[in-house]
Amino acid sequence: MDEYREIAISQFKARCLAMIDEVARTGLPLIVTKRGKAIAKIVSLSRPEAQSLLGSVSYEREEDLTSPADEDWEADR
Repeated sequence: MDEYREIAISQFKARCLAMIDEVARTGLPLIVTKRGKAIAKIVSLSRPEAQSLLGSVSYEREEDLTSPADEDWEADR
């Protein structure tokens, strides 16, 4: 199931510029509803920028990174 966000047309009207910026930033589509029925879908024309993974992993010792794992891999069998 696709992920999206719904908003009533009255709320969208009051905050449309911020909502459009949010769709562009997150890539998450926005469904605008009127009396509970979907009437419009706002989607980003470009994908959100991927976050850098640089620095997201740390090791206490260099050996933790370069030492072999203690598990047998299926490919090695």
